Amino acid sequence: MTEIAILTPAIDDPAYKSHWPTVLQRLSGALAMADIQAVPTAWTDHVEDASALSGFPLVLGVLTWGYYERHTDWLNATRLWGEAGVRIANPASVLGWNSDKAYLQHLEAAGLAIPPTLWTDAVTQDQVEAAYDRFETDTVIVKPTVSGGAWKTSRLSRGDTLIDAPDGRAMIQPFLPELVANGELSLLFFGGWFSHAVLKRARAGDFRIQVQYGGQYETVLSPPTEAIVLAEQVLAAIAEPLLYARIDLVETPGGWVLMEAELIEPDFYLSEAPDGGRLFAEAVRARLDT
Repeated sequence: MTEIAILTPAIDDPAYKSHWPTVLQRLSGALAMADIQAVPTAWTDHVEDASALSGFPLVLGVLTWGYYERHTDWLNATRLWGEAGVRIANPASVLGWNSDKAYLQHLEAAGLAIPPTLWTDAVTQDQVEAAYDRFETDTVIVKPTVSGGAWKTSRLSRGDTLIDAPDGRAMIQPFLPELVANGELSLLFFGGWFSHAVLKRARAGDFRIQVQYGGQYETVLSPPTEAIVLAEQVLAAIAEPLLYARIDLVETPGGWVLMEAELIEPDFYLSEAPDGGRLFAEAVRARLDT
């Protein structure tokens, strides 16, 4: 059985301590179908020295939850892994740039639809007030460009005061009522091939669709063709070779829009995959055999 490394959260990070072992178990079960054994190791143990990772034929960064809280370390680590020639997937370069949601600007420039967004180096109350009129809405979403799992994300309505402003660069977007009404569609791709789709809905009274906030997930057996097309256009716009990708989309009155291209540590929802994750395992095996 071939051993590969899977990077996990920092050992001292309590936020994910109860959740990531369950996801690791799902990943390990899928990989076993391709005669691959996953060896977990905290990504924070390899920020200054990549030698322990260099001994593996492949390293997956798929469980590095919480990297955004140590973003400087994360960028230093991905740079080190790239320079050291660690065979990591997705590539270290992708793990670096995908950690800042400013990448959405580049995808928009390539002609891909994203929600209207105001980008700022430091969000202010005045910018929030201006966004209501700019987007012709009474509710906006404010979040850091370096974030994950709705971390430091706020929903504000006219008259609200911005209390917990993100530190540093941020983005302001109109609140999309379709996100609550219809949910967010996640499309999973392994080795460039579509695997499965999951629809994520927020619990009543909330706007966050993550499971830790009560979000509900369900399998979508036949996702809309338009959504698949947009997701494939997103993947085509990315030059680096991707082993895996989760493309998160929302359908608006103007069509499907890209919320995020999750290329670092997305939950693959393998429990919802009809094949139990076999396509994922086969993509990893193919990468090993290349």
